[in-house]
Amino acid sequence: METGQQSSPRVLAGGELAPIIRSLREMHQWSQEALAAISGLSVRTVQTVERGESSDLHTRRALAGAFESEELDLFNKPYSIPTPEEMKQAQDAFEQAHFILDTAVTTNGRELALLFDGASMDWSNPGTELAEEAAIEFASLVDYLRDYRDCADDYTEVQKLDVFADLQRHLDALDAAGIAICYATRNTKLVGGNWEDKTPLPVKLVYLSAFEKGKVPTTMAVSKKIKIG
Repeated sequence: METGQQSSPRVLAGGELAPIIRSLREMHQWSQEALAAISGLSVRTVQTVERGESSDLHTRRALAGAFESEELDLFNKPYSIPTPEEMKQAQDAFEQAHFILDTAVTTNGRELALLFDGASMDWSNPGTELAEEAAIEFASLVDYLRDYRDCADDYTEVQKLDVFADLQRHLDALDAAGIAICYATRNTKLVGGNWEDKTPLPVKLVYLSAFEKGKVPTTMAVSKKIKIG
């Protein structure tokens, strides 16, 4: 194939999929361990894929899901191998559309309460597939935090101590299930397309996620574009 010329569409062989997965992972600034945690695959499987060895339908679907593809069979369908120029364009486009934020791990209910109290909105999703019990616990934690944020000003200082304790129980239950909670924050300004007053509204966003303990990524890629509703 000539340099810069795209190949005819076909299902990617292992050696062709490898650089694509590696490039996508590096765009997100994920380690192999982080990609494994997010996709639900083992680190060995991720390493096998990136070495160019063959991979099955389940593995390719898990990887597509990790990169938030709307098409889970993206890597199982006939695919045109991008040229180096196209890969560079894709990376540039990704970097223009995303921020890379540093993450922090929390084990403290008070810290989470204060974090949400000072935030305008949140984007909370597990970063890996959770077992049913852990998924319910994480969802309960998020619901509690959102309810608290909406009416934090109405709580007395004594009542806040009860909130801290309740949140700590959620964190302890997740910790017992082998799940760590991490977060990142971002300050920005919003202007609604249908707002009469176009004065930018300062907001603080919290990004809350859950990973297996010991597999929490040090950074997370978040979209610059904010969806509301």
